[in-house]
Amino acid sequence: MLIYNAKIYTMSEAGVIDNGFILVENGKIARVGKMAELSTPPARDDFNAFGMNVYPGFIDVHTHLGMWEDGLGFEGADGNEITDPSTPQLRAIDGVNPNDYCFLEGARAGVTSILTGVGSANPVGGEFAAMKTFGSRRIDKRIIRSPAAIKFALGENPKKCYNDRDEAPTTRTATAAVIREQLYKTRRYMQDIIDYESSLGTENEGSMPDFDMKCEALMPLLKGKVKAHFHCHRADDIFTAVRLAKEFDIKCVLIHATEGGLIADELGEDGFPCVVGPVIADRCKPELSRQSIENAARLHKAGIDVAICTDHPENPIQYLPLAAGVCIKGGLDKEAALAAITIGAAKIAGIEDRVGSIEVGKDADIAVLDGEFYDVLTTAKLVLVDGYEVRL
Repeated sequence: MLIYNAKIYTMSEAGVIDNGFILVENGKIARVGKMAELSTPPARDDFNAFGMNVYPGFIDVHTHLGMWEDGLGFEGADGNEITDPSTPQLRAIDGVNPNDYCFLEGARAGVTSILTGVGSANPVGGEFAAMKTFGSRRIDKRIIRSPAAIKFALGENPKKCYNDRDEAPTTRTATAAVIREQLYKTRRYMQDIIDYESSLGTENEGSMPDFDMKCEALMPLLKGKVKAHFHCHRADDIFTAVRLAKEFDIKCVLIHATEGGLIADELGEDGFPCVVGPVIADRCKPELSRQSIENAARLHKAGIDVAICTDHPENPIQYLPLAAGVCIKGGLDKEAALAAITIGAAKIAGIEDRVGSIEVGKDADIAVLDGEFYDVLTTAKLVLVDGYEVRL
């Protein structure tokens, strides 16, 4: 397919192409350029995007899409395993229903990639997966990366969930201790494996440590291959996440960071990215009391990498671009807001090699809109995911 006569926001070094084309072949972006560089005339089945804006498919770095299914109660709730505060072995790929109708709603709005996974009941939650919102009915064929992150949770959610069960952790101190203990166990487990392998063929040959699924799940995190996503709203919880990340030398992303804007100068010293959202929400619990639409702007101005999320189903996935618009109203400049749901989000998610910008070789995830991405009145006229057209 050829998309032509388009204003293209490439989100790459090429910047904005005022009148350009995109050639899609075999699910990938084959060529991008100015109309003057196009030597072959468009065919009847190609798409004339005259007067329209073309963006990379939008990316939501933090959702629970398919984990809490649309319109269902207990039967569709697979996001919180509230039986053990440490469950790193849980895998999103085993719980997501890729046929949940909300995937299609997101795709129709131009949201083509997401990260989804467990909720925030457990201090150590489990693996998140990066996946496409449209494609095969089999989730395995829509995965971009799994695991894409390991979910941890601090603050009010674990406290409330386990207080209701009359079990630990019921305090912030115990919540952090559960995380710290599991990470220490994993570090020791890794060292025991190293010691065993080093002893092979020697007089002091040891034995392999007993298999531990929880430690196995956390080994990629401690090896720096996967990031930790810390659910944290309050300033003190944000700093606890930073403290734990530094203690174990792990890559960290601060999810929600509701009070991050109040401590942006301090957070700027650490360099950990923040995923802000849900932006369109009420202050439904105590740790959200200082929620502000200025949060993303304050973090960005402090030099912190920012992405915007819906936290679906807290905000429906299709309102991700609108959430970016609310952040613009709160002081975030338009370019930064667009990056926060495209290339910036892709980099935070670790999937920028495939999505997030319109560049040759990347997946053909493209949103063609009849207006600005953040405008509530804007409508998608064409959405491609891996080169396949989403039925609008």
